Amino acid sequence: MNPSSHDSPESTTGPEGPDAPLHRRGIKSYVLRAGRMTQAQNRGLEEVWPRLGLTLADGRQNLDDLFGRMAPRVVEIGFGMGASLVEQAERHPETDFIGIEVHMPGVGKLLDEADKRGLTNLRVYREDAVAVLEQCLPEASLDSVQLYFPDPWPKKKHHKRRIVQPAFVALIRSRLKPGGTLHMATDWQAYAEWMAEVMEAASGFANMATVETAPYVPRPAFRPLTKFEARGEKLGHGVWDLIYRRID
Repeated sequence: MNPSSHDSPESTTGPEGPDAPLHRRGIKSYVLRAGRMTQAQNRGLEEVWPRLGLTLADGRQNLDDLFGRMAPRVVEIGFGMGASLVEQAERHPETDFIGIEVHMPGVGKLLDEADKRGLTNLRVYREDAVAVLEQCLPEASLDSVQLYFPDPWPKKKHHKRRIVQPAFVALIRSRLKPGGTLHMATDWQAYAEWMAEVMEAASGFANMATVETAPYVPRPAFRPLTKFEARGEKLGHGVWDLIYRRID
């Protein structure tokens, strides 16, 4: 997941312009962290990956061929340890899901769980999300893109690393079907405000919030409540959901 960035200090104080390049050498929206792998995670990578894993080398996908059917298609960017995505795929067998995550333990965990639950409507990339969107997913092929709790990069000097930037949003719009949605959630209010600023300036989107709650929406039932989020709610911490629909 590579948000674009200007190198000048001014670029750290707000989102970039829509013409900024998506790939700028050395700036990423994520940091790869080393982590111990459990037996189950290793099993997922070794035994399940050959069946459910995808790479950039696989090229542009025909999603009907990939899943063997025509169905609604949802992409989740940065699924972490995968609990939310697995739950959605199990709840909605009529929908096909593609998860994108760079951290190996999370990918292994997701694959292990998907196999144990017998899920056939889920595929996984362990790649940069921008590269997957650009190189592998066809235009106007997705019904929804989900971006739940991305790294907020709270320090001002790191704002250029935030994945939600105008160029990234424009790329997502090109991959959504008309009427498709971009659903974001964050527990950092300042990042929620940033997301809203980027989306309100983006062309081709309509906010799905009501006048009473705009620019945010209540957490929809289809987004599972994470353990982290449930603990935060008990402590009075806020979570902000934003849903925008592609209108052209």
